[in-house]
Amino acid sequence: MAYKLLFVCLGNICRSPSAENITNHLIQEAGLVGKIVCDSAGTSSYHIGSPPDRRMTAAATKRGIKLQGRARQFQPLDFEKFDLILAMDKQNYQDILYLDRQDQYQDKVRLICDFATSYPDREVPDPYYGGSQGFEYVIDLLLDACQGLLAYVVKTQEYQAKL
Repeated sequence: MAYKLLFVCLGNICRSPSAENITNHLIQEAGLVGKIVCDSAGTSSYHIGSPPDRRMTAAATKRGIKLQGRARQFQPLDFEKFDLILAMDKQNYQDILYLDRQDQYQDKVRLICDFATSYPDREVPDPYYGGSQGFEYVIDLLLDACQGLLAYVVKTQEYQAKL
């Protein structure tokens, strides 16, 4: 049984699909395919069915990472399906917890930047309305945070128990 990660941002076309695909890339490099699986979602319904943003795709491609997938909205059932839910910023973190009406899943929800080791940011900025530098920065920040996340997951007893 695989350990399941869910990355969440607002629209699920920039930050969260980038985190999902970066982590999948790192999982493949580490030889952990099938042991850790990733998905992404948005707290809004703005872009359901849309592919990752072309500007984010271009920034990821420069680093050898292919972005794929289609936007979907976060559902309360995701609390049960995933072992760890990673919000891109504090607003999405709060929006996710708002859907946990019984306060059962708070321990599953974290900010992705909690795992960053080289960047002091506590949130992944939304690059949607900015220039290409914002997309480049987000990819670099997520590369750092996702590396830290993967190291954390591999060390956790919850992950070891699923092997």
